[in-house]
Amino acid sequence: MGDYEHLLVKQDGDTVRITMNRPERRNTLTESHMRELLHAFETAGRSDATGIVLAGEGKAFSAGHDFADVAARDLAGVRDLLQLCTRLMRTIESVPQVVIARVHAIATAAGCQLVASCDLAVAGESASFAIPGGKGGWFCHTPAVPVARNVGRKRLMEMAFTGDAIDAHTAAEWGLINYAVPDAELDARVDELLARATRGSRFAKGVGKQTLYAQLDRPEADAYAIALEVMASMSQTPGAKEGMAAFLEKRRPVWPD
Repeated sequence: MGDYEHLLVKQDGDTVRITMNRPERRNTLTESHMRELLHAFETAGRSDATGIVLAGEGKAFSAGHDFADVAARDLAGVRDLLQLCTRLMRTIESVPQVVIARVHAIATAAGCQLVASCDLAVAGESASFAIPGGKGGWFCHTPAVPVARNVGRKRLMEMAFTGDAIDAHTAAEWGLINYAVPDAELDARVDELLARATRGSRFAKGVGKQTLYAQLDRPEADAYAIALEVMASMSQTPGAKEGMAAFLEKRRPVWPD
């Protein structure tokens, strides 16, 4: 699915697997790395895949922004870098496929932001998570945005102020990831969860994902207004009609997409 300097990308059946492959730099998110990730997700989003797995090679899932890249920039340059990072995170949320993070090791700062921006996440027991700016000189302002929407206020404050890492089981308990599993079971559990999450009509799933993100964090009345209109409209799609007909006729559905 394209040649990349910092990524390994392949389509495996209905799944696109995007693997960050800068182990010598702990998969830090330089501008060039993020541009490749953005291109890979945009390309996968236009494909016929139903799911995307984001993984990393080496001793870290991702250590976040590369300080060598950041320190060389002026204010406008850092702003551009963070805008690119934000575009990447929003693209992960906007592609129609279910995106699952496969976290085998530490994910810090913008690396933790990547995990929090994925729809689902499974981590090996040796993985850990941190937004460590709170114990340094550059607070993790942007990584805290999706983390806050996963873990809640008090747990966000603890992660952001202390900068301490939490282990995989704590991350699962707090809602940052779905499951913490033995390292040897990581690939199997990622594939099992993705298989369950991609059942049904591909079109309906894509609209469903986009609608979930559109209504999250809105007042209840606004959220209902969005969800009601989309759900009513989607009742007329071929997938919805086939799903209801199969239920009423007590047979397995044959999805049109």
